[in-house]
Amino acid sequence: MTTIAPGSTIGILGGGQLGRMIAIAAAQLGYRTHIYAPEDSGPAADVSSRWTQGAYEDVAALAAFADAVDVVTYEFENIDPVAVDVLVTHGLVRPSAQALRVAQDRLAEKRFVSDLGGLTAPFASVESLQDLEAAIERIGGRAILKTNRMGYDGKGQARLSGPGDVAAAWGAIGRQSAILEGFVTFEEEFSVILVRGSDGQVRFWDSAANVHVDGILATSTVPAGPLIEGQVAQAQALARQVADALGYVGVLTLEFFASAHGPVFNEMAPRVHNSGHWTIEGAVTSQFENHVRAICGLPLGDTGLAARRAQMHNLIGADANDWQAILSDPANHLHLYGKHEARPGRKMGHVTRLTL
Repeated sequence: MTTIAPGSTIGILGGGQLGRMIAIAAAQLGYRTHIYAPEDSGPAADVSSRWTQGAYEDVAALAAFADAVDVVTYEFENIDPVAVDVLVTHGLVRPSAQALRVAQDRLAEKRFVSDLGGLTAPFASVESLQDLEAAIERIGGRAILKTNRMGYDGKGQARLSGPGDVAAAWGAIGRQSAILEGFVTFEEEFSVILVRGSDGQVRFWDSAANVHVDGILATSTVPAGPLIEGQVAQAQALARQVADALGYVGVLTLEFFASAHGPVFNEMAPRVHNSGHWTIEGAVTSQFENHVRAICGLPLGDTGLAARRAQMHNLIGADANDWQAILSDPANHLHLYGKHEARPGRKMGHVTRLTL
């Protein structure tokens, strides 16, 4: 097992708010961080030692970046796996390129989980309008059409309520490779977040009940309540299978629907996750610190609750302007990401409220 000692440098692909929070956790453990991203700056720039602006297709720049750090990780999954393959030839990358390949292709992801015995929505591959029409006949008119790649926070998706919506939905996603998912009847949404060390040890945080508004996570709450808590064990068992099958190292997130038939797998993210932001104050060890511990080969921290209840609320767009009112309540813990422009639908920060 390779151990990366404090004082070393962690390379992070992507410089958004997740990279920022990984870098903060890394600094607390004595590590430096070096960001690689196509942009010239971002939320992680404020708290990182170095920032390299470079394309994910620039082999020479990636190689130089890898040679300048001791381990590489990433904050989001929409990165060409070829870039990770380049980095692997120059050093240690955690999680692996295989995890990235599975998670960033929705069809591959559904097949992977289905092959492990996980329950998913009915799904079909769509490469043309004719494929979509055939899939609707097989799956049913109430469905969601999603681009296979690059979608997040509700982007790259179109809802269908019947065959009459086919042409409009196909046009809405740009007539590109997609997956059609049948509508799932569910009561609540929740996520399973685990950390897996390089020695195979796995630890889970409590699962949060997630509420989405307009396709964007609005709140995550723990404890999640009896319906979700009754399905968590089964969902965790599947998540462990996924992590083990991928030889995963780091924090991994799987999202589920709590249904009458048990937990229905929705999607996975090979990284720290928005629904785990509550762990910064609400858990003994946050998802960000344990991600750093895992990728550096350190002992994993306790994932238990540090409060009776925690609720994370995303600050979207102008919500972040209420920082003074938020800070006036001592139960609140405010995190602003340093983004300069508050746009509708943009995550500007989050606030976690603890009940001790």
